[in-house]
Amino acid sequence: MRVHGKILVGLGANHPGPWGEPAATIKRALGEMENTGIDVEAISPLYETAAIGRARQPAYVNAVVMIDSNLSPEALLRRLKTIERRAGRRGGRPWGPRSLDIDIIDHKGLVRHWRTRQADFSRAGTRPLILPHPLMHERPFVLKPLLDIAPDWRHPVLRRSARALWRDAVGKRQGQVLKPL
Repeated sequence: MRVHGKILVGLGANHPGPWGEPAATIKRALGEMENTGIDVEAISPLYETAAIGRARQPAYVNAVVMIDSNLSPEALLRRLKTIERRAGRRGGRPWGPRSLDIDIIDHKGLVRHWRTRQADFSRAGTRPLILPHPLMHERPFVLKPLLDIAPDWRHPVLRRSARALWRDAVGKRQGQVLKPL
């Protein structure tokens, strides 16, 4: 499937919410995207993955989808965050349990807020939207489902293929892919 000009979005959940268990929540979120004018073109399999960050939390369910939308990255992010809130997402600790987490992985190859091959986290307070996602290239739970739907995708900053990034990330303990669901 052609990736150029498309948007890649990651979804994850590891805590039940009003839409049910994590896998059901992700499936419902995909329907919500379609209902709000986001065209879902490809969906990876769901994977059970190890949590990152805080110890002793349940495994996650993760997926990556390819979408098409004419929304700006900021408008798309607002729409996705609205879906998160409807799924029971509330503020919380970084890398803590989530009823739903949706992130823009890549928005049509745009590069924003990167400096010399590193994401720029220098701004205090609310961070700007960083594109591509600043940590996706280190996360097996993003790279494996990404490979399923866009094996020829290349990181817009690092210029490395999804396959090469996956080879580098596959041995990491945090965020590792445990099994397909």
